[in-house]
Amino acid sequence: MSTPEPLVRLQKVSKTYVRGVQKVAVLHGIDLDIQAGDFVALMGPSGSGKTTLLNLIGGLDAPSGGSIVVDGQRIDRLSESALARWRAAHVGFVFQFYNLLGTLSARRNVELPLLLTRLAAAQRRQRAAVALQLVGLADRATHKPNELSGGQQQRVAIARAIVSDPTLLVCDEPTGDLDRQSAEDVLTLLQQLNRVHGKTIIMVTHDPKAAEFARRIVHLDKGVLVDVVERPAA
Repeated sequence: MSTPEPLVRLQKVSKTYVRGVQKVAVLHGIDLDIQAGDFVALMGPSGSGKTTLLNLIGGLDAPSGGSIVVDGQRIDRLSESALARWRAAHVGFVFQFYNLLGTLSARRNVELPLLLTRLAAAQRRQRAAVALQLVGLADRATHKPNELSGGQQQRVAIARAIVSDPTLLVCDEPTGDLDRQSAEDVLTLLQQLNRVHGKTIIMVTHDPKAAEFARRIVHLDKGVLVDVVERPAA
């Protein structure tokens, strides 16, 4: 039985930043395949290139060399405007800080990505309600961010990330600003989105306990992929 084509394929990906006359090489020839339905934790010391790699996969940055294919699309060949459209259609982002608009309710915050679509207002409200229900916050839909705990705010951010049913869920230190119990709640939610709803998740974390929620752990060091650990199924 043949192995299916990976959802994400990186081949010989490199990234170099130019700062004045200085060139800073961050990634060196990364080869990585991620299958649909995988949950990958990217780990490594500070400066290892894990956030840069995440940003390349999510289309927030472009590689200096190599190729990045996501769901059959060579995203490294897209123009900036085309890449922005691709991100809106295919990637849900979750960051360490929740980036919620304080003047809007949880539901309105979740609806924001849908404003770029042709959905009617009633359809946007329905999708936001479903996303909030999935993250366990249906009863907090009318609350504003300052009326929610940090863990609840991050769950609203996750609802916002999944409301448009993205191909990829890209998470950068999603529990870095949370206490241990709230962090575990958020990681359990991500694991459920992966296992029950089939979401493909790529997560940067410095926390080994957080990485244990993933199916695979990819270790980077000095811009090189040094190890991939397959985690046993729970």
